[in-house]
Amino acid sequence: MVNESGANESGANKNGANNGKPRIAVIGSNMMDLVTYVDRMPKRGETVEAPSFEMGHGGKGANQAIAAAKLGATVMMVTKVGDDLFADNTIRNLQHFGVDTKHVGRVAGKSSGVAPIMVEPSGENSILIIKGANNDLSPEDVERAAADLKACDLILLQLEVPLETVYAALAFGKAHNVPTLLNPAPATPALDRRKVCDASFFVPNETELAILTGMPVETEAQITEAARSLIAQGVDTVIVTMGARGALLATATQIERIAPIAVKAVDTTGAGDAFVGSFARYFASGERLQVTLALAVRYAADSVTRRGTQKAYATEAEFKRFRENLRE
Repeated sequence: MVNESGANESGANKNGANNGKPRIAVIGSNMMDLVTYVDRMPKRGETVEAPSFEMGHGGKGANQAIAAAKLGATVMMVTKVGDDLFADNTIRNLQHFGVDTKHVGRVAGKSSGVAPIMVEPSGENSILIIKGANNDLSPEDVERAAADLKACDLILLQLEVPLETVYAALAFGKAHNVPTLLNPAPATPALDRRKVCDASFFVPNETELAILTGMPVETEAQITEAARSLIAQGVDTVIVTMGARGALLATATQIERIAPIAVKAVDTTGAGDAFVGSFARYFASGERLQVTLALAVRYAADSVTRRGTQKAYATEAEFKRFRENLRE
């Protein structure tokens, strides 16, 4: 998919009938974010008053889909919602941002996914997820979307849906020469390393890298060694997102650090999804890998300067202004 110079060899933007726009598929989760902003985290058994609360749309899959759509990509989503009051709102929200919801299914008797989130004054967050209907996304759903998936330039995957569905989508991409990106979040040691090797890109953060490798990740040297261990097991390309430290690219032939962008963080919720969604948009457009990574680092940095997840993601025009301001 990517040659040693970092050039994109994926056949990106192969869908000529799509008016030149990259076409991205997201097979993954949607959640309703229940966000509480706290002065401090409560101790066990303690009740603490919090200054504010907001509801928003989230889920790693939906976040990545909307980041890519806001940046001008054509995006379709394969996901499941429940039969509660959140389901219609989730579908309307996806459609509002131009995401194709043809393959969004409803599950009777199930709740939609929800994510209670607590955000500290520093912008750091703690998140619980209740998958709900996301647990019903199946390999059969991937097959039902096969005709549309084959026309895509990149397929995005995460781990908030059943692992067998993730594996089926990775195998589908490999069989049909559609590049895939796996964001292994939330990380689980149960992840089958052999099946993960079908992914074109494997994109963990530092915590996920530590869980998946069992190796320390306190320093950049340790992060590099942990990433190399995945390459040694057969993973093609590892991209480690490192928050305020930027990102790290690892392949069998290169290790490259992507420098961070200094910003004042207000809320880091969804920054990793901003990185993945923007990476998808630019890589699928045919940008060189290093250029794509630099843009993704900047897009994620911009996202943490505002509260929320999807509402914090910049449009293409807003992101252009952000980059121009960086050069001033």
